Amino acid sequence: MSASDFPAWSREVAGRIETVLADLLPPSRIAPARLHDAMRYAALGGGKRVRPMLVFAAGLVSGASAARLEIASAAVELIHAYSLVHDDLPCMDDDVLRRGKPTCHVEFDEATALLAGDALQSLAFQLLAENRLADDPELQLQMIQLFAVACGSRGMAGGQAIDLDAVGKTLTLPELENMHIHKTGALIRASVLLGAHCGQPLDAASLGGLDRYAKCVGLAFQVVDDVLDEESDSATLGKTAGKDREAGKPTYTALLGLAEAKKFAGELLAESHDALAPFDARADRLRELADYIVRRDR
Repeated sequence: MSASDFPAWSREVAGRIETVLADLLPPSRIAPARLHDAMRYAALGGGKRVRPMLVFAAGLVSGASAARLEIASAAVELIHAYSLVHDDLPCMDDDVLRRGKPTCHVEFDEATALLAGDALQSLAFQLLAENRLADDPELQLQMIQLFAVACGSRGMAGGQAIDLDAVGKTLTLPELENMHIHKTGALIRASVLLGAHCGQPLDAASLGGLDRYAKCVGLAFQVVDDVLDEESDSATLGKTAGKDREAGKPTYTALLGLAEAKKFAGELLAESHDALAPFDARADRLRELADYIVRRDR
């Protein structure tokens, strides 16, 4: 597909990942059926699939095979789905709407949702461990390690802990960025690096450029989320609009104001493009994804 075919490419990747996940998730006919139903409910039939798109786009830079990128993308999306299930629980954000449908604990029950999230996380690591994603076994171990760090206390889980502790507080911009570098940005960074590592080895400078790109895109994603939370409604977003503001959570719009938050997102977009300047046309999908992330309406 040509560069002008980004919408078609994004739909193709999203559809491919939906099929892969449907095949990899345990079917409902296998016991425990209710748990498997909840896992499939949480992971299938919704979402923008931005993280799998980042995996595939980074894989284009390193010439990775589609088969490897499918597994890496599925693992990333399973972690993302688990994080949403847990974030929505009454002990966390206590939300009732996700991707335009009742949250997992509302559709099933709190205990089943908790277990579904646990099982989705375990399946993600199972996929990374039992499939060949790199020619060098040592590199594959490094990929699993960076993925684990992105998911754990120094990544996504740690960011969520900071987020919960920050309710009702006013954070500085560096503190807010630190929170979202972990909560949102860590898995986005892992998506890009996993995709890149699935292909031919890249030098340190190239990996550094991709990492810088991913950090900028990860922050921009959250800034735009905060803007949309202020400007869009629940039907458009597929989740409860204005929830963070009502809960007293620190956001970029609360700290900077709406206009400055939008300006900041634009600055992050420009920096992400700058990080990709040394790359040729193989990085065009990454460039287009950065544009999409900042300019999306949901």
